[in-house]
Formats: sequence, structure tokens, C-alpha cells
Amino acid sequence: PNPPLFNYLVKDLNFDEIQAFSISNRFRKVKSLEKTQSAVNFLQSLGFSNAQIASSARLAPQILFADVENVLRPKIKFFQDLGLMEPHIPKFFSMNSTLLTCSLDKKLIPSVQLVKKVLGNNNEDLFKVFSRCNGFIARDSILKLSRNIEYLESCGIVGSQLSMLLRRQPRIFRLRESTLRNLVSRALDRGFSTDSRMLVHAIHTMNCLSEKTFKKKWELLKSCGFSENDCATMFRKAPGLFRVSEEKLKLGIEFFINAAKFNKDVVASHPFLLMYSLEDRVIPRYRVMQIIKSKRLLKKDRSFLYILDQTEIEFLEFIARFTEDVEELLIAYKAHLFPTSSSSEEEAT
Repeated sequence: PNPPLFNYLVKDLNFDEIQAFSISNRFRKVKSLEKTQSAVNFLQSLGFSNAQIASSARLAPQILFADVENVLRPKIKFFQDLGLMEPHIPKFFSMNSTLLTCSLDKKLIPSVQLVKKVLGNNNEDLFKVFSRCNGFIARDSILKLSRNIEYLESCGIVGSQLSMLLRRQPRIFRLRESTLRNLVSRALDRGFSTDSRMLVHAIHTMNCLSEKTFKKKWELLKSCGFSENDCATMFRKAPGLFRVSEEKLKLGIEFFINAAKFNKDVVASHPFLLMYSLEDRVIPRYRVMQIIKSKRLLKKDRSFLYILDQTEIEFLEFIARFTEDVEELLIAYKAHLFPTSSSSEEEAT
């Protein structure tokens, strides 16, 4: 280890001893602390706390020995020019410090240009991608990113769909080409085609779930009485359904089949029903419709499917039509937001 460096990191910067030992051991040949102090002073001038410097060094310890004027400042200015505001610099780089180890001309500029071709000129989206995926660009070759983009485009995923996928799942763009091809293959094997607008959502889901977990959800649906064809239909119509937890799937199926008395075919053909929040949307609207039906307030029956599909504003406007009963309906709708008498008593004690 390097005792002067170790002591500086622990005593001056409050690094924990394990991290300080690791860095001082890796850079034991460093004789002078001048460069390190200069780098630290520069980071502190940008608002970095000691904890944020430690986080940055955990990912990329070499930044503590980087030249400020030739390495650190130009790269940080590059991201500032992209729209990174000064108050956000410490948080951003404490999570993405590996970017400061990349060549500005050979890596950062061409990589960002490539990504911006997909995202467009919305730099806010660019920073969202970095925040979602630690190491994005820094640990990826430009060639791999370029090839994955080209392959996805060849599968019909272009324009807004490609940018949506990059914003939500940047890790997909970091996969090995063979892994990405296998991911697409799994989606195609489940009935999707390259001209389907839902393929991108299937790829998103497949990337979030292991094959084992995906099959487990498939079998869960079958155990609830859905046929193989039903499961295939549900996945094609709403790939995101398979990202829903098993508990939520079970509760949703139980409610729609047993309480709302929906036929299984209806649920299979409208799988998005199982993606709605039972507590915040489905059950409250069901309560309201039960009151409306019991009071015969509607001249013509409204399908519960139609009611569930309404936006919050549309549904509130629907309730507002029943002027004499609007208060009762609103209370029924928002009942889950009010504390129960028992919970109020518990808080009082």
C-alpha cells in the first residue's frame, strides 16, 4: 500500500479504510499527492461532497490521479454543454464517474452523437438513459452500440419505438449481439412478427424476465383456467402483463372472474385489465357502478370495461352527471383514501 495516499483518503476525505486501502494498494507507485489534491480540489469546487468523491472513486479510482485541465475539465464541460446543470454535476458523476475515464474525442463525442440520433435532440432523455444504466457508453464499444441499433431497426423497431426502448431499457443496447438476437427470437417464437408494433414491448418484457420466470407466469395463467391460446393472445396484446407480479395476477383474475363475473374469454381478450391497480382503479370504480346500478341511475347500461378504460377526468365527469348522488358516489370512489374508524382509533391511542 501507499501510506501517504491511504492517510490522505481516510483523514482528509473520510474514505472508509477498506476503499482507501484498495486504492492506495492499486496506486502504490504514486509518490506525490499533488495531482490527487488538485483533482479533489477541482471536484470540490464543483460541489462534490467527500461522500460523492468516494462514490466516484469507487467506480473509477483513476479520476483521483487525472489531470484537471487536460482530462477532467474538458469532459465535464462537454456534459455541461449538453445541458447538465451545475447543481446536478456531483450527483451525476458520482454515479457515472467512468465517463471521466473515456477519451473525449474517440469515445464520448461519437457515442453521444450515436445515441442522440436515436433519442433526437432531447438531452433530458439522454441524461435519463445514463441515470437508468450505470456504465452506459463508458463500458460499451461504439461498434456494439451501432450494431445493436442497426439490428433492432432491421426488426422493424425504428423511430419513436426505438427511442422509447432506449429510454426504458438502455441495457438492451449493451447486450452482446448474439444475446440480443436470442431475445428477439424468444419474442418471435411467442407469435410476434417483425412488422408488429407490439414487438418492442415483447422485447422489453423478455429482457426483464428470465425464461424460467416467464414460463412460470405462463403456467400461472394456465392454472387459472386460461388455455395455451388464451395465454398467447394475452401476451401478444399486452406483453407488459408478464411483468406484473404473480400476486397481482392472481388477485386480478379472482376479482374479474368471481366478483365482476367476467367470462374468461373477456379477460383473455382484454389482458390490460389485469394491469390496472385493483386498489386505486378497479375496485373503487366497481363500487361506484354497483351504487349506480342499484339506484337505476342509468337509462342504458354502461359496460364495466368501458368504465375502466376511462381516464380519471372522464370518470369524474361521468360521476358528476348524477348531481343528486354525486357526493355518495365520490365517497364510494375515494373510500380507500380515507382512514377507517379502527385505524383512526389506533392513531389516537
